[in-house]
Amino acid sequence: MGSISLSFLISIPAHADEPLKFGVKTGLNVSDFSFSSDVFDKTNQVGWFFGPTVKFTLPVVGLGMDASVIYDMRSAKLKHVSVDQSVKQQEIAIPINARYSIGLGSMANIFFFGGPQIAFNVGARNFEWTNGSNYALKKSNFSVNLGFGVTAFKHLQVSANYNIACGNTADITWKTAVDATSSAFKKKGSNNSSWQVGVAYFF
Repeated sequence: MGSISLSFLISIPAHADEPLKFGVKTGLNVSDFSFSSDVFDKTNQVGWFFGPTVKFTLPVVGLGMDASVIYDMRSAKLKHVSVDQSVKQQEIAIPINARYSIGLGSMANIFFFGGPQIAFNVGARNFEWTNGSNYALKKSNFSVNLGFGVTAFKHLQVSANYNIACGNTADITWKTAVDATSSAFKKKGSNNSSWQVGVAYFF
């Protein structure tokens, strides 16, 4: 009987008493810098994000949307030849996600979400090495979020997602030897995706 009741609760889409809620969101990310060349060795580092958020829920059907404006700081240590440097990507990100919630009773639900994100770099954009190599972030970037989460007590939300970069996030330029007396520069692109774990509180 207990298992039947639990299955019934899970099968019911969640609905909210208030269709529109405002809150704040914070969390940690682990950047996944991908290079189209082997010029740099990387060590991913933990970053963080914070900002206001809002969610809109359609009653009964379990569908909704959420949007945020967050300050997002990502970091990785890059090594070129024998020189290490920490690259920090600081941006204002605007994710807009579609959400589907499944009720676990009146006080909790699980949800799945996905949607586009646009971000604008607000920190340093150029990182140079002594031998002429350069890592240059673009002014803006586009990505997609895919994730899931749990809402408890109608106000607290915990989520996890992967932010997938679409297109190049940065350009890499490095010097290569042509012969014993001259050198040339090559240029490749970099994609900066990120694993994210967040906590939001809605008022």
